[in-house]
Amino acid sequence: FMGSMFNVMGACVIILIATPLVAIIIPFLGLIYFFVQRFYVASSRQLKRLESVSRSPIYTHFNETLLGTSVIRAFGEQERFIRESDQRVDHNQKAYYPSIVANRWLAVRLEFVGNFIVSFAALFAVIARESLSPGIMGLAISYALQLTASLTWLVRMSSDVETNIVAVERVKEYSDTEKEAEWKQESSSLPPGWPTKGCIDIRGFSLRYRHDLDPAIHNINININGGEKVGIVGRTGAGKSSLTLGLFRIIEAAEGHIFIDGVDIAQLGLHDLRSRITIIPQDPVLFSGSLRMNLDP
Repeated sequence: FMGSMFNVMGACVIILIATPLVAIIIPFLGLIYFFVQRFYVASSRQLKRLESVSRSPIYTHFNETLLGTSVIRAFGEQERFIRESDQRVDHNQKAYYPSIVANRWLAVRLEFVGNFIVSFAALFAVIARESLSPGIMGLAISYALQLTASLTWLVRMSSDVETNIVAVERVKEYSDTEKEAEWKQESSSLPPGWPTKGCIDIRGFSLRYRHDLDPAIHNINININGGEKVGIVGRTGAGKSSLTLGLFRIIEAAEGHIFIDGVDIAQLGLHDLRSRITIIPQDPVLFSGSLRMNLDP
């Protein structure tokens, strides 16, 4: 962006030095350029955002199709998956094609601006031919011809800068995210082999996902002895997974305490806690693909 801007400024300075009369029309062409640039950048930014959002489902569907090729063929669903892929590509093209049209719209108008500069530079050079040398005239016209390409790059680079600012904002958002608790607590002294029994005592435990939301779990009191097998049932959103997140302190408690073998887990470092308890996830991630593919590739 900075390189394109300095190229444009350098070309304008050389043209003005060679043919000072061009300064008469530079402000008017600058206004036209500014209007075109702002109109294009605003449209291009939104089109790029829509195109980026609609591109991800294409990759997701393509990846799912590759992983499930054998199942798709077994059930004869090839046509449905091809049709689904075509629909997602068509949806993406609704944003991608207008972005190409916007680029051509910009190029045509910047060509007009560049051609005006070349025409006026040549016209004023002819008017002032008595006081200008042929070399200076040729230099001015040469830089005027290069100005169109520099203007095009300047607008596109400014559009890319504004588009990439979104990524910077997201990085800043992540950098401002509240951090987890300390990985290790130097002052904590766990009994050897903790936990030995596996007793879980939950007292007045409440948990919320954000400070401005209602509690997902409110005032839970449970006492589970070691060796007991306990099942927790409930509808979607009842808080089953939230309780597990609280046990691992993936989300900190809003109120109350959880004791494992008499130790308050809120006083432990996250490494000490999570390395000593185990969870079996609902979705296995050890091997990808089907059982048959892993047994007989």
